[in-house]
Amino acid sequence: MTRSRRIGFLAGTAVPALVSLGFTAPARAQQTVTLDEISVTSPSPIQPSRPAVAADATFPFGVLPVATNTFSPVTVVTQEQIARDQPRTLGDALSDRPGISATTYAPGAASRPIIRGLDNARVRIQENGIVNGGVSDLGEDHAVPVNPLVADRIEVIRGPATLRYGSGAIGGVVSADNNRVPTFIPRNGVQGQVTTGFTSVDNGRLGAATVDAGHDGFAVHADGFKTATDSYAIPGGIQRNSYTESQGGAVGISAIGDRGFVGISFSHYDAIYAIPGGVAERDRTRLTPNQDRVLSRGEYRPLDGPIEVIRYWAGYSVYRHNEVGIGEDGVEGVQAIFKNREAEGRLEFQHVPVVTEFGRLTGALGFQSDRRVINSQLESFLPKTESRANAVYLFEELEVRPGTRLQAAGRYEVDRLSSTAAQFPAGYAPVEGQDEPFLYPRTRRFAPKSASIGALQDLPYGFVASLNGSYVERGPTGYELFSQGPHDATATFEIGNPNLKKERARTVEASIRRADGPFRFDATGYYTRYTGFIYRNYTGLLCDDDFATCGSGDELRQVVYQQQNATFYGAEIIGQYDLVPVGNGFAGVEAQFDFVRAQFDNGTNVPRIPPYRLGGGVYLRADGWFARVNLLHAFAHQATAVFETPTAGYDDLRAELSYTKPVDPKVYGASAITLGVQGRNLLNDDIRNSASFKKDEILLPGRNVRLFLTARF
Repeated sequence: MTRSRRIGFLAGTAVPALVSLGFTAPARAQQTVTLDEISVTSPSPIQPSRPAVAADATFPFGVLPVATNTFSPVTVVTQEQIARDQPRTLGDALSDRPGISATTYAPGAASRPIIRGLDNARVRIQENGIVNGGVSDLGEDHAVPVNPLVADRIEVIRGPATLRYGSGAIGGVVSADNNRVPTFIPRNGVQGQVTTGFTSVDNGRLGAATVDAGHDGFAVHADGFKTATDSYAIPGGIQRNSYTESQGGAVGISAIGDRGFVGISFSHYDAIYAIPGGVAERDRTRLTPNQDRVLSRGEYRPLDGPIEVIRYWAGYSVYRHNEVGIGEDGVEGVQAIFKNREAEGRLEFQHVPVVTEFGRLTGALGFQSDRRVINSQLESFLPKTESRANAVYLFEELEVRPGTRLQAAGRYEVDRLSSTAAQFPAGYAPVEGQDEPFLYPRTRRFAPKSASIGALQDLPYGFVASLNGSYVERGPTGYELFSQGPHDATATFEIGNPNLKKERARTVEASIRRADGPFRFDATGYYTRYTGFIYRNYTGLLCDDDFATCGSGDELRQVVYQQQNATFYGAEIIGQYDLVPVGNGFAGVEAQFDFVRAQFDNGTNVPRIPPYRLGGGVYLRADGWFARVNLLHAFAHQATAVFETPTAGYDDLRAELSYTKPVDPKVYGASAITLGVQGRNLLNDDIRNSASFKKDEILLPGRNVRLFLTARF
């Protein structure tokens, strides 16, 4: 069999992306969309692709681009939106999107996304397809070593497509994508972006730059960033011990040919940030994360045969952070050390489209392997733990007829975790003759199995409906099994359960969307039934730095990993309507609403769940100008867990005005310049996050005005 194909590695054209089922059809001719003098490349309509390459064309502020060709909602933050918001963490970049919040443990430094009330082990964070390699899943005080300022886009993937990445991604996948491994040769040989900004609430300063260049089949990339803030202001004062600083960068090179590409990159990240509130603030606790990371990826498209595309991703990272502060002896120094070495590889084979009597079948078979070694020292709660996982997954999509698609996916995984387990007394309080737990070596093995099915149907008036069902199993993580001690930065004494069983989730999700025309709409409802939901339960006991003090201490909250059956359900709705044509653009209105409800079978509430939220506003985009005023209201959170306090509601009034002007590169050295001002929490309201361990100890930043400047060349 002989086929003639032209792949998309042309000047200024990105490698076709992977979404929906995690694969693309054969690359075909590309078309270019121009919006406000910013040119982006999007695939032709017949090619399944990432849903929002030109997201701002649909949702001009990138709130939640409507993607009608995906089986589950995909939230996208575009490069243009990143340049305007200038988030310092992934949590900052995503926290106001429907269905997504953030941990906000150390605002601006350690803030990990929460998806539909799920975080940590249930939300995978990756960069360019490979896990981020930090220890942010071990504790909310740990930063994610990924800086959004150098990302080309940030995606949140839910539903069947998450089976490509791991059984631990029950909540979803947060993917920061950039060109650190170059995938294209710029149209003019070189392109890039420089951005800088200032924030009033914390005297924040930042700068970031990216550059891509290429010629004669080779492409190179370089980027760098640096940020710094003082302790931020809150209504009526300063949130002490909340300063931050980070810096890093990357270099990469690729060989790009007619049938594919292969490349490699090296990146470095380091930071220092303080933990506000409570004992951490009193002890002047600060963390110093740093990471070195090597990433390689590639793609090859054979001329003929049953394989359409072969792709691989491989990465290795070395991470370490010290937790520095005043110890029990009153002397300042390193109180805990966390180290993480992690390697991951993934290989996918996308088969050629097959025409069957039922319709056109496309799909991919993939293999994944990873190994992780966590080692902590001093006052740390986790002994050395080694985790290994190997998996195989399959995605298939059947186009029954134009406008009707069916999907099925499956994953089989084998996990092995080895560490030192601890046996604590019943009641988790010391008893006579057993002031410390009994320690013994333990290895646990799990074989999670997951499957999903889905249907996508075109409806009249441009609407598209989807219905998905999934069954996902997740093996417990090392820290859920083997935790056994104090965690100074979070002020917790953490106790794992080495006898935990697999967690099982059964989910039904329905969506209806409309992407075209003046009215755009996306509504999703979901229901998930968990068997053996793993969670951290606050026992009500307080400890100091060893188990013998539990029940008589006064510094650390004792939390124990336990399992119960639970039910989660919720909805996410967003819409926009262009009311009035203005110049070459429009003025319109927007609205959004989201909620998640989570209960155990005994009628108690799951802890640390985000509040119900309702928002709306007006916008204008025309002749290079962009303006927006929006109010996001969070309702009071009263559905509290045992020992959890209610959280008051708040109003976050936001506004923005910016202007983008194309300029002559020969004169200015840039092709377009954007200058703008943005305001957050303009009412200077008291904002507390009900999903945060720190919500009773700290307020989130008060009134903030941001100035930003971005130049593209």
